Amino acid sequence: MNTRSTSLIPRRRLLKVGALGAGLTLSQYLRLASAGATDASTKRSGILVFLRGGPSHQDMFDLKPDASAEYRGEFNPIKTNVPGVEICEHLPKLARCADQYAIVRGLTHNLADHGLGSTYLLTGNRPGSLVKYPTYGSVASAELSVMPDLPAFVSIEEPLEGPGFLGIQHSALATGNKPRPNQPFSVRGVTLDGGLSLTQLENRQQLSRDLDTLFRGHEKLSGEITAIDEFSDKAHRILSSARARKAFDLAAEPADIAGRFGAHETGQSLLLACRLIEAGVRFVTVIVDNWDTHQQNFATLKRTLLPQFDQGLSALFTTLKDKGLLDTTAVLVTGEFGRTPKINGTAGRDHWPRAMFSLMAGGAVHGGQVLGATDATASEPTDGGWSPDDIAASFYRNIGIDPHREYHIDTGRPIQLIRNGKPIEQIFTGAA
Repeated sequence: MNTRSTSLIPRRRLLKVGALGAGLTLSQYLRLASAGATDASTKRSGILVFLRGGPSHQDMFDLKPDASAEYRGEFNPIKTNVPGVEICEHLPKLARCADQYAIVRGLTHNLADHGLGSTYLLTGNRPGSLVKYPTYGSVASAELSVMPDLPAFVSIEEPLEGPGFLGIQHSALATGNKPRPNQPFSVRGVTLDGGLSLTQLENRQQLSRDLDTLFRGHEKLSGEITAIDEFSDKAHRILSSARARKAFDLAAEPADIAGRFGAHETGQSLLLACRLIEAGVRFVTVIVDNWDTHQQNFATLKRTLLPQFDQGLSALFTTLKDKGLLDTTAVLVTGEFGRTPKINGTAGRDHWPRAMFSLMAGGAVHGGQVLGATDATASEPTDGGWSPDDIAASFYRNIGIDPHREYHIDTGRPIQLIRNGKPIEQIFTGAA
């Protein structure tokens, strides 16, 4: 049996060369990440686009034009470039590249709370009190190799969930903010703009060597002092790496490609994800906010959410394909749940986990298909549907990670990556 021994590594106070998300410094991140280094592999990279708040499935990819007005909503379906597949009229760019992704309409669960639902969809395991399961990017960090001057896992803005039983060595490197149009993008701990200069960092490195010399021979060096040796060198290598700086530099993207993504945070975040994958980062999480549309669902979707999502995500698919990266990159788009079939008194929709959608693309995914179906009001699947466990198992398979892989935590207990669920075969075969 193929197992991995993992345990939590105690936090140490390390020399700070720039604060990262989740309270880790860059030196900490590198020290901990190295503890889980794996052999080189040919597995795919991954991108998770998380629509935080719960996107309205029946107003995006599962419209019900024949339902009564209190269910149907204000939007109409349009044809896509795949015969027989229709999506929302406010997603015209995604309609023109529908052959590049698969739509899962029969996804269902019963956790209507944002926190619990998010945990479920971000880990593929129903949350419980006994085991903390890792998010997708943390698993990718543990299983995939990466170049020494790049992080394995980046979360744009902030980390979602965490590394769970894999340990904090597989935490996300969080950017701390989202890129904004026409503004230089500075990533804490990675770029030097407005922060620590390269000369200052080199001075700190020399100071750390002097401290090593001072204390060596007088007492055994503690973790606090030894932490500024090899891993500070690696931190310096990332901070001074042309590859890392270029990957995070959106201005370096040719104007004709950058223009596809749009002058908004959603598009710019997806552009950054594309650049990071191209540079060699193995997993990127992109958070798109404001999908919790309890009020004015249709106005909010029509005015901002859908146009920006449509432009940014279609540009991601198209650009990955044009750069030759779509075959080597697994993409999952999901939220924590769907929205209520019936429109409420403030023209909004409330939480509804019994029916939702996800999109999958890239790698071995057979694009241009719809999996599953919901009833006449988009209330629940007509055929039992699939669980978040199933979509997670499918995503892991597309990355090249066995969803039933066993890990041994520090108690010796074997933990399976996905407890329940199995890959949805039709995603990869296209067979009904």
